Amino acid sequence: MIAVDTNIVVRCAVKHDPDQTRLATAFLRDNRCLLLPTVILETVWVLGSKRGYALKVQTVAERLRHVAGLPTVEVEHALQVAKALDWYEGGMDFADALHLALAGEVVDLATLDQGIRAAADRLKLEERVVAISSDMQGNG
Repeated sequence: MIAVDTNIVVRCAVKHDPDQTRLATAFLRDNRCLLLPTVILETVWVLGSKRGYALKVQTVAERLRHVAGLPTVEVEHALQVAKALDWYEGGMDFADALHLALAGEVVDLATLDQGIRAAADRLKLEERVVAISSDMQGNG
């Protein structure tokens, strides 16, 4: 098994450059590949960012699920990544969703970002977000 870099996932997902798309697609087809959460995080940024491809949230999630669903691809922390993609489609920032999904089954997620807590509440998530503020004292 070999872990793949973001550029391979992006080329397969976007098909912007024909030569690199052919190389990336053949590599994914011919090798047992591992897709790391960090690569997924970067791919979401590249596909969805205005500095990248500026694709819509649903399109980003759809294309990532396509790559992740290839028979030769294994996703590290697949269940948590799937949750994060669902929450991303529900309006949560993907990085926040991934942090929460990876932490949430084991521990709470503490943050200064009140928006993460608001998104988790809006999506009615079981995972707990502790939004800390200046009027709180830390819990150890």
